[in-house]
Amino acid sequence: MTNPLLTAWGTPFGLPPFQAIRDADFAPAFEAGLAEARAAIAAIADSSAPPSFANTIDALELAEATLDRVSGVFYNLAGADSTEAREALMRDLAPKLSAFSSEVTNNKALFARIDALWQGRKALRLTPEQARVLDLYRQMFVRAGAQLEGDAAARLTEVKSRLAVLGTTFSQNILAEERDWFMELSEADLAGLPEFVVDTARAAGAEKGAAGPVVTLNRSLIVPFLQFSPNRELRRRAYEAWVARGANGNAQDNRGVAAEILALRAERATLLGYGSFADYKLEPEMAKTPAAVRNLLMRVWQPARAKAMADAGVLERMMEAEGIAGPLEPWDWRYYSEKRRHAEHDLDEAALKPYLSLDAMIAAQFDCAARLFHLQFTPLDAPMYHPDVRAWEVSRDGEHIAVFIGDYFARGSKRSGAWCSAMRSQRKLGGVVTPVVVNVCNFAKGTPALLSYDDARTLFHEFGHALHQMLSDVTYGFISGTSVARDFVELPSQLYEHWLEVPEVLQTHARHWKSAEPMPAEMLQRLLAAGTYDQGFATVEFIASAMVDLAFHEGPAPADPMQKQTEVLEALGMPHAIRMRHATPHFAHVFSGDGYSSGYYSYMWSEVMDADAFAAFEEAGDAFDPVTAVKLERFILSAGGSQPAEDLYVQFRGKMPGVDALLKGRGLLDPV
Repeated sequence: MTNPLLTAWGTPFGLPPFQAIRDADFAPAFEAGLAEARAAIAAIADSSAPPSFANTIDALELAEATLDRVSGVFYNLAGADSTEAREALMRDLAPKLSAFSSEVTNNKALFARIDALWQGRKALRLTPEQARVLDLYRQMFVRAGAQLEGDAAARLTEVKSRLAVLGTTFSQNILAEERDWFMELSEADLAGLPEFVVDTARAAGAEKGAAGPVVTLNRSLIVPFLQFSPNRELRRRAYEAWVARGANGNAQDNRGVAAEILALRAERATLLGYGSFADYKLEPEMAKTPAAVRNLLMRVWQPARAKAMADAGVLERMMEAEGIAGPLEPWDWRYYSEKRRHAEHDLDEAALKPYLSLDAMIAAQFDCAARLFHLQFTPLDAPMYHPDVRAWEVSRDGEHIAVFIGDYFARGSKRSGAWCSAMRSQRKLGGVVTPVVVNVCNFAKGTPALLSYDDARTLFHEFGHALHQMLSDVTYGFISGTSVARDFVELPSQLYEHWLEVPEVLQTHARHWKSAEPMPAEMLQRLLAAGTYDQGFATVEFIASAMVDLAFHEGPAPADPMQKQTEVLEALGMPHAIRMRHATPHFAHVFSGDGYSSGYYSYMWSEVMDADAFAAFEEAGDAFDPVTAVKLERFILSAGGSQPAEDLYVQFRGKMPGVDALLKGRGLLDPV
């Protein structure tokens, strides 16, 4: 039987033929892709022709075409719709793909060709984009150990292979913990919960095969449960299960996995000649050094902590007024904070959500993109990998730009969180290739699906990443879309969140799902006025996680990461009623791969820029100012990694911003 992953896809816009693909097709497709790539790379490395940009860099760009295509499908499905077969194949692939990557970067003949081009680059008459790609290729090889010899090179290969296995293990352990745990609720336990929480709990119970409603560890259910359940003991049980993911002393315990990952990362840095893994990891980022990261985080920590401590005092007094002795505990914060928000801002999430249906907010994000970048989104009637998944063709002035896929609802086969990925990235080399971009979320499914304001913000955030992929306009896939410095990659996503706060956007799209009436003007004003509400809490839980991440990597690897976590939090003076956003055993950003290791700070680094970037529209007097939008697309969204991130930002804005815009945006400049 023909493997559909290895044949031409006669589908609309070259989408994967999801209905024809079976799990059994992936392993042979990967083997074929690896064999093809190895042959192509050997031909480049062993060529008798003198190295040229075309026969070396261009050829490398196209050498892994089949492998890239198969990987684009498989890893998207493995994260969004996992099966036992896919999880098993992920475990099998991790060391194989790591070994292949090491083969490439350890190929001395191949590196010699790249290095020869780089050494003689001034005579090559390269375009600016080609010069940037050559720089980045050489940097990638050097940082992967291409200049190491003998035992050091062999050991680095072993380290990277083991890290790939451990990252997969860490991620799958979290998925198993989240999939397996749930807490059954009696009808009496539903007292005080808004209808949307009750409906979500009943739907979760049906999915789990329980006799009645349940609370799961999915954020779209557990957070509103913690906000609204008056049963303190149930809140405690749910919260403690949520924060204990990966630390339950079972087969999915991630504490030992994290310790081994940190030790191997430290060894990797040493082999490559760096003082610490943080030094190694931050070198190509905008921050450059651990000291710069620490400086940013600590400048924000003190005002954030002061605000959080003041808020904690208010919440504890509310609790005591109900006859409950202190102290305020972490499972109390969201419950009393929601009560306080209702009292001070007259905002009731149960009353707000009917105006924030998923369909309405999708229309809002598309409308903003149309007004800013003249994009059109047309629903696609094409088979997807799950019945819940939707797709749109993205075009501009009749020209096809991309395919956008939205996978919005929580299910047991999907890892938690929200993310953006590309099944196919944009490039022009070898023919125009348009991107296929996926946004994955974990919203509660309903009829209709109703979002919290935070959910709507998440939707806009991930769509900002999608725009970065869809509007990419470069020749080389190596630098397309989100292939930028890690502390720059969150700029487009966090910037796009600002358009959700533009009053006219909500006035137009925030309509009651039943009556189609717009959100009352008074409610809209209260919602926007509460934009910085509880930012002390949000900032403290984020910075605590970022500081622990940095501490793990800027010195010797801790033998006991949990003890190191405790020491860092104690030194910070972490408020008793707030915990890290991501405790070590389920800190997937840091341990499911190297992506955000030493880099969790990047959300805040990017926020410094996104506050300043949106100010450019405000200074123009129009959130949809066409001149500023053109500059945003040209220098940020379409440019990919074609220039250093700081250069791109300065071309857009004129200069780099300071931290005050972030503090103002979070309401942390206000008196406590």
